[in-house]
Amino acid sequence: MAYKYILFSFSVFLFIVATALFVTRDHWRRHVPAIRLPGAGYIYSQLPRSFVDDIEAGLSSDTFDLGGNVEAGDGRAGLDSAGKAEILKIMKKRRMTFDQARKTYMENRFKANGIGADGRPRDPKFVSFS
Repeated sequence: MAYKYILFSFSVFLFIVATALFVTRDHWRRHVPAIRLPGAGYIYSQLPRSFVDDIEAGLSSDTFDLGGNVEAGDGRAGLDSAGKAEILKIMKKRRMTFDQARKTYMENRFKANGIGADGRPRDPKFVSFS
């Protein structure tokens, strides 16, 4: 029976210490070195912001060459941020090259917007005069 009181007392003491540390964290936190976990840098990677960054991130190939934009001094922000994030995600998850991931991304976007693989709308009421 006594062990229950000891366990309860220890739990209350630990709770009080944790609360005190939390409340006073601004005072003591600067004295504690930052903890760097191995591999934590790979959890989040910032998206490229220019064509040069896009090339360095692997978002360029022979068929989708961004080198011409860099050589021309193009000051635009680069590729679409949402598209870059999705393509990088596909490249990492499925271990694809940039061209394969870009093709998969575009096929998924076409499918989501009701466009077939041949580029024509899937709407049954669609009429084409070509």
